[in-house]
Amino acid sequence: MEENNRPFLKRFVIYQKERFPFLAHGLMIASFTFSAVSYSRICRGREGFIDWSGFLIGIFATITLFFLVRIFDEFKDQEEDRRYRQYLPVPRGLISLKELKTIGLIVAVIQVSVIAIFQLEMLYLYVIVLLYLMLMGVEFFVPKWLKKRQILYITSHMFIIPLIDIYSSGLDWLLDGASPHWGLAWFFAVSYSNGLVLEFGRKIRTPENEEEGVVSYTGLYGTKGGVIIWIILLFTTMILAMGASYYAGYGRLAYLILFMVFILCSLPAWSFLKKPSTKSSKFIEYASAIWTALMYLSLGGIPMLKALII
Repeated sequence: MEENNRPFLKRFVIYQKERFPFLAHGLMIASFTFSAVSYSRICRGREGFIDWSGFLIGIFATITLFFLVRIFDEFKDQEEDRRYRQYLPVPRGLISLKELKTIGLIVAVIQVSVIAIFQLEMLYLYVIVLLYLMLMGVEFFVPKWLKKRQILYITSHMFIIPLIDIYSSGLDWLLDGASPHWGLAWFFAVSYSNGLVLEFGRKIRTPENEEEGVVSYTGLYGTKGGVIIWIILLFTTMILAMGASYYAGYGRLAYLILFMVFILCSLPAWSFLKKPSTKSSKFIEYASAIWTALMYLSLGGIPMLKALII
């Protein structure tokens, strides 16, 4: 293909558009980080926000950590991608694993350098996240066993999200020399559950759209079964978010808002159950992203912005 012969930077631009669009993902991860820091400060009763220069360093760290997750996944999934998903950038030859490995090493070195120079206290949290990411990269040393057990596979890998969340919240409590508030446990549980909502939501398929060798939860649990599990995950996340709201002192209005958002975001799933279609499955994926963004913003981001503005 002609694009495979382009200079590296042009090929990398195409790669990131397909696999990790920095603008879209960056905005989502920035709001994720802002909300984690905000929720921590609200629970601890601290006024205002953390130093903005420190927050920008935190955003850089979290965005690049999620980018490293993407690179690790390319290595982890290389065999399946080569066999079943030859349209993806690596198997079609747009970018090589060697090039991605070099990029990953450069990113990791820059991360360590920036954190060590400007936020040395955060380095041990960063190392914990990186060590877990490395364990994910080798499938916890039991790749064949884990691949045969999709639920164990995805639930074990999903812990990377609350771990990055712990890092993000540390920009508040750790750099302030304090201990994490108990409410953060609920917030981290919301993060974990949100990850599962996103994972299931993007892998809901109609029977005609199922791909050989590509995991989908409708393929594993049936066209209706996979969607019902997604609704249960959505409901579970709502309950956890209510618990997090309690510790932040938000009151009954927050519970009502969370319930209404649950009802609205679950509508595509009920539509799919009634009449499965490609359109409704796509709406479930969109609803998963909207739900996740609203959960983070409602628990930390919006209350903090309100406090800063007023």
